Amino acid sequence: MVLSMDRWVGKVAIVTGASSGIGAAVADALVEKGLIVLGVARRSECIEERAKQLSDKKGKLHAIKADLTKEEDILTVFKWAKENLGPVHILINNAGIVAYTNLTEGKTEDWKTVFDLNVLGLSIATREAVKIMKENKINGHIVHVNSILGHQVHNYPGLSVYPASKFAVTALTETLRQEFNHQGLKIKITSVSPGLVETEGTTLNPSLTPERKVFMQKLPILKGEDIANGIVYALSTPEHVQIHELTIRPL
Repeated sequence: MVLSMDRWVGKVAIVTGASSGIGAAVADALVEKGLIVLGVARRSECIEERAKQLSDKKGKLHAIKADLTKEEDILTVFKWAKENLGPVHILINNAGIVAYTNLTEGKTEDWKTVFDLNVLGLSIATREAVKIMKENKINGHIVHVNSILGHQVHNYPGLSVYPASKFAVTALTETLRQEFNHQGLKIKITSVSPGLVETEGTTLNPSLTPERKVFMQKLPILKGEDIANGIVYALSTPEHVQIHELTIRPL
């Protein structure tokens, strides 16, 4: 099997949650490979700053501010991309959130935010990307950044509804694959499920309690670049090959 990113050079990719962590690493990697990348985040200034640092690379990074828990913001992102960059070929659904609480005392609004972003935001963005791909007869690729917690609930205290939201992503990935097959579409769908990754939502989170920080620091951990490399691998496969599930664990 020959791996190549050549067919994506000059094409448009949207990366959600691109201001830091996995999303930032993925955006950087795709720009290096020659793609036109639209990074989406509430802190769009972080993406704009990194775009300056990547100005000499083969591709180009653009930034747009959006709250991915709001449907109107997501629709604006895809409208802007279509009108200013061109049709979307790749969507990386990376944006996600963990609410460190529990199921017996947690706040409803915290749970709702997790599902609004991790499940509904992902689903709305996917729908809009597929619309564009179908309109333009694009054999595109959608990547859901999932989690090992989307396949098995581990004994990590205080995760509350987060594993449930990621189990939903696992189900959505398979449902989408079956829909594509039923409709005769050649759009690929990949779930990438990492273990613990060093991000602002985990070990770099300044609001972590000392106990949780100590707990996390004892665990083996991945870097955002590790996940970006896995995503590039999935995108590099030949058109007849689909990586449906890619699990990435630290040693």
